[in-house]
Amino acid sequence: MGFVMDTLYLLKRHTLATVRIPIWVFMSLVSPLIWLVLYGQLFRRIVELPGFGSGSYIQFLTPGVVVMLALFSAAWGGMGTLQDLTDGVMDRMLVTPVSRAALIASRVLHTALTVAVQAAIILVVGLVMGARVPGGILGAVSVLGVSALLAAGISALSNGLALITRREETLIAVVNFFATPLVFLSSAFIATALMPGWIRAIARANPVNWAVQGARNAMEAADWGAVASYGLLLTAFTIACVLFATQAFRLYRRAM
Repeated sequence: MGFVMDTLYLLKRHTLATVRIPIWVFMSLVSPLIWLVLYGQLFRRIVELPGFGSGSYIQFLTPGVVVMLALFSAAWGGMGTLQDLTDGVMDRMLVTPVSRAALIASRVLHTALTVAVQAAIILVVGLVMGARVPGGILGAVSVLGVSALLAAGISALSNGLALITRREETLIAVVNFFATPLVFLSSAFIATALMPGWIRAIARANPVNWAVQGARNAMEAADWGAVASYGLLLTAFTIACVLFATQAFRLYRRAM
């Protein structure tokens, strides 16, 4: 089979495993839902600050929580690869004629699809709480697309780190060290105009902030040009991460 067929076959394998144990999909929704409900209530009057630029905090917060969900769900994507390494599944795969690139691509696609479903659930909860999507269907689909792009890049990065380190403890430490700061160094919870200058400078180079800004502009149909620009930046980020994961896979095979 070629790369495409191998990727689809392995994607089906990962998807069936998720469908058989759906609890993990819903468990990863618990924290984002708590953040959406609690932060949406606790800080609802923050929009009264001069320069905030939004009349509803739940409207402002919903795309931020969607992107936060994408980041944290994808950041743990490497754990599945570590499990395959530990169980010997990866070694058995390598003695088959399956495309090596498909082993990485299928995991990245599986994470992106899972995140798109989870993001849709968070978006619906946000709508129930009072958020609106002036961008309509196109705006909602763009929010899911931007989240899936970020998830694909982060998942590739996580899988690459898993193949290089091959240790669960190391991957956990790296994810815990970077994931939460990346959220708070973005405009997920606070308007860019109200950030300290040094955080605003970091946010400009933060892929999480690209996804938040892209999702927010798409949801509010504020600036489709900005949505396209952030989409291109996220696409470049995802390609770079996939190349990193591919190189990590080559290093793993040479070490075997």
